[in-house]
Amino acid sequence: MARATALGEEARGRTAPNPNVGCVIVSSSGRAVGKGATAAGGRPHAEAVALAEAGKRAAGATVYVTLEPCAHESVRSPACTDLLLAARPSRIVVALKDPDVRTAGKGIRRLRRAGIEVTLGVGREDAKRSLAGWLTRLELGRPRITLKLALSIDGKIALPSGESKWITGEDARRHVHLERAYSDMILVGRGTYLADEPRLDVRLPGLEERSPRRALLTRGDPVDGWETIANPQDVYRLHDVNDLLVEGGSATATAFLSEDLVDRILIYRAPIIVGEGKSSFGYVGLDAIADAHDRWRLVDEQRLGVDRLEVYERDRRD
Repeated sequence: MARATALGEEARGRTAPNPNVGCVIVSSSGRAVGKGATAAGGRPHAEAVALAEAGKRAAGATVYVTLEPCAHESVRSPACTDLLLAARPSRIVVALKDPDVRTAGKGIRRLRRAGIEVTLGVGREDAKRSLAGWLTRLELGRPRITLKLALSIDGKIALPSGESKWITGEDARRHVHLERAYSDMILVGRGTYLADEPRLDVRLPGLEERSPRRALLTRGDPVDGWETIANPQDVYRLHDVNDLLVEGGSATATAFLSEDLVDRILIYRAPIIVGEGKSSFGYVGLDAIADAHDRWRLVDEQRLGVDRLEVYERDRRD
């Protein structure tokens, strides 16, 4: 299942509007005979890719898949449940039940009725983390939104002049490019676009083709090669985006936080002190310190060369 999850994670940022699923097929002798992930654009599905590689060797094998096989009809291709029923594996291990109402347990029930053993829940939390963008879109009707900030020790994003290149070092910047590679879309405000003329592409060897779509938060004129949203609430119209990365600047970050639309924050903190300079946020709608508590959880932190990465997730539990 760990290998299946890794395959699905490698596909993240390329499969929308479908989930980034991974699948591994293991023969009765313990040999991997098929593997696959959801293809770019969402088709074919991971199970179809893995079954095509396994061929007749799938009969009697064990199938590991990060999301319940789809069971709803589609004009584009057969349901994965039908493909598995035809392949006749002896066992299917599923990390996460599909919350999509079109499947939602139907695939598992059909497989069990056909005499195929189904085990549910193995690797569930890892699968949830990998599929978080798609799961957020199903639950909230919008992409999972990650806000990226490069800050000094004292929380500044730029000098008073606006200069911010470069606050962080090369290791942190490489990590940002990796985050870009696993996002469907990157968004900046028009001010950042005019000041920095950012390329927002992926400049990591071997991953250049994974540069995501680019978007501007603006009510101004459109820009060639960029998509436009007029306000943060327009993210609810992005039905073909699972993961949205917001890269700046301060006004854009504040706008998304004020609307409580940020699910994840990446803070790349450099060991420098700027003093007077541009702050990371403006007013985000809080009038009491008590209201700021219990909203964010630190879920990861790591060293990136001389810099430090802090990852926070919005706690939306009641």
